[in-house]
Amino acid sequence: MLFEDCIVEEDERKRKKRRRQLTLLKQEEIPSETLPEMMVVLEELRKEGKFVDVQICPRCKGAKVKRVTSMGGDMSGHLALTPVKYECLDCGWRERLVLKATNRPLGLKEIAIIAEAIDTKDEK
Repeated sequence: MLFEDCIVEEDERKRKKRRRQLTLLKQEEIPSETLPEMMVVLEELRKEGKFVDVQICPRCKGAKVKRVTSMGGDMSGHLALTPVKYECLDCGWRERLVLKATNRPLGLKEIAIIAEAIDTKDEK
């Protein structure tokens, strides 16, 4: 019984941490000036048959995101102990999460993930 309690407590802790991270992202969101321009460029490239993924900052939606080097403070990411850390050069955001804007056609898997996220959002 003790082992099951530990698992339940750990799951609850992870859910709280994830909720806290999402709340922080919503609070820190900064309106983007370059996101509409980037979406137009991605659409033009898609029409030309060129598909790309662009890393964007979850806070300011800027495209100037780079991976933090091991000497810059991400030794555990460099050793593959944790996910790599990214940094936005525009707003200074620094975390292990990065968003990607893409112009690739969506597959069934991606559509299912988006539909599930929308359903979860509607339930709340």
